Amino acid sequence: MTMSAIATLAALPHALPDCPNGRTALFAMRRIGGHGLTDARAAHALFTAFGEGFRRPLTLVRGLMADMAAAAAGPISIAPCCCARMTHAEAALLTILARVEVYPETARLLLADLLGIRAVDGVLASAAAVAVAFADEGRPITA
Repeated sequence: MTMSAIATLAALPHALPDCPNGRTALFAMRRIGGHGLTDARAAHALFTAFGEGFRRPLTLVRGLMADMAAAAAGPISIAPCCCARMTHAEAALLTILARVEVYPETARLLLADLLGIRAVDGVLASAAAVAVAFADEGRPITA
């Protein structure tokens, strides 16, 4: 392995999710995290995935990203959209979205670790709303 490959694996240790819905959520979160809440490509990706029902998931993903940014004790690392691997933070966030409905305590602990704070109830509610919005449209996020 070359040094650049080792550095890439260290920075991006997780493979992209197998779940296409998780990939859609990851793309939207990367775009919003890197380009702002009103990013048109994130909106287009969710419109393409959800059709006419795109507004609810888009609004809730925007809200989740804003809540995480406001609550986090430090930076949350996200990779550029073109990366074929994920950071620890991205993998944790997708795991949270996949588990928040069935295993809320596990999701709460992961979110507390991700944000570096103890009181995560508001952000956890935002994550649950995103997960439910995806599931209600027939696109549940699985880990």
